[in-house]
Amino acid sequence: MFKLKPLVLALGLATALSGPVIAQNLFAPVATVNDSVVSEFELQQRVRFLKILNARGGTRKAALESLINERLRGEAIRDAGLTLTEEGINEGLEEFAGRANLSRAEFTKALGRAGVEPETFRDFVINGIAWRDLIRARYGSRVSISEAEIDRALASQSAGGSNIRVLVSEIIIPAPPPRAAQVAAIAEQIADSKTTAEFSGYARKYSATATRPNGGRLPWQALSDLPPALQPLILSLAPGEVSEPLSIPNAVALFQLRDIEETGRPAKTYSAIEYAAYYMAGGRSEETLQQAANLRAEVDVCDDLYTFAKGQPDSVLDRETLPPAKIPRDIAFELSKLDEGEVSTALTRSNGQALVFLMLCGRTAEQNAEVSREAVAASIRQRRLSGFADSLLSELRSEARIVLK
Repeated sequence: MFKLKPLVLALGLATALSGPVIAQNLFAPVATVNDSVVSEFELQQRVRFLKILNARGGTRKAALESLINERLRGEAIRDAGLTLTEEGINEGLEEFAGRANLSRAEFTKALGRAGVEPETFRDFVINGIAWRDLIRARYGSRVSISEAEIDRALASQSAGGSNIRVLVSEIIIPAPPPRAAQVAAIAEQIADSKTTAEFSGYARKYSATATRPNGGRLPWQALSDLPPALQPLILSLAPGEVSEPLSIPNAVALFQLRDIEETGRPAKTYSAIEYAAYYMAGGRSEETLQQAANLRAEVDVCDDLYTFAKGQPDSVLDRETLPPAKIPRDIAFELSKLDEGEVSTALTRSNGQALVFLMLCGRTAEQNAEVSREAVAASIRQRRLSGFADSLLSELRSEARIVLK
C-alpha cells in the first residue's frame, strides 16, 4: 500500500518547508495574474504537494510558474463558460488517486498527514480536467484527420508495401504500489522533455532497461516489430516528441521518437511469438539482478530454463505462444528488442517482488498484420490538440499582466 509518510521523510520535506518560509505571512501575495492573486499559502502548498510526489518541479520557482499558468487557464475556462459536474470532478479525483492504488479518501488522508490541504489536491486536478475539456471544445473541430493521413501511417502494414523504420528511445520506470504516485509524477516531468539529450538524461537516472547506460537509445528497428498497440503511438510522434506515460504492470513507460524513415523492403509481420518468463523472487534487488545475470550466462535457449525451474512450483515458469496482439504490452515491447535466445530483465510482477527473466524462443512469420485505424487517428488527434493547448497558453501569457511580488 502507498505510504506517504516515509516518502516525505526521505525527501527531507520537514527541512525544506521550515525556516524563513514558515515565518512569512501566509496570506501575503507572491504574484498577481491580471486581477487574481497567488498567495504564499498556495505556493507553499503547491511546493509541498510536488515534493511529496517527488516531481522535478517541486521548487518555489517552478511551483509559482505552475500556479500562474493555472490562473491563466482558469480565466480562459471561465470566459468560455465551462463548468464541470460534481460527478466529473469526483471521477477525476478518483482516477488521480488510483495512480497510487488508493481511493480518493485514502489519498486525501495521506496528503493531509503530510500537510497538504484537500483543496490543493482538488484545485490541481480540476484545473487539468477543465483545461483539457476547453481545448477539445475550442479546437476539436479544427483537428480533421484525413483517410490519406491514416493510410500513410498504416503504410508499413500493407502487404508487399514499403517498410517504416524508427529510432526510438525508451524509459521504463519500476512502479510498485508504494512508489506509484511518485513515479507517476516523475513520468509527467519526463513527458515534457524538449530534447533527446534531456530524455536520455532521465533514462540514465530512472530507467530499468538494458539501454539505460546508453540513455535509453534503441537502434533502428522496423515499426512492424513493435507491439501492435504501440505502433500508432510511435507513428503519432514527430522526431523529438515524447509519448504520454503508459501504465504497464508495476511500471510506467515513455518513448521518444528520434528519427523515422521509409525503406523499400517489405515489412515483416508475425502470426505468433513464443517466449518464456521465469519469475525470480526478490524483484529488482541487487542480489536478484546478479542472479539473473548469472542465469543469462548459462542459458542459450528457452528449453534450458526448465532445468533451473525444476523442483519449484509450476507458477515460476511460463512459456507461451501467442499472436502479437494477445501478448501483454510490456512483455511485447521487450520481446520486440530481442533476437531468438536473448533475454530481458526490465520487468517485474507481483507488485515488484518478482523479477521477470524474459526470453524470446522464436517468431512465426505472417504476410500481414492489422493496426487499428481508430487508434492511429486518436493518437494524431491528441498530438495536435496538445499543440493547440501550448499555443493558447503562450498567447494567454503574452497578453496577461503578471507581477511577481
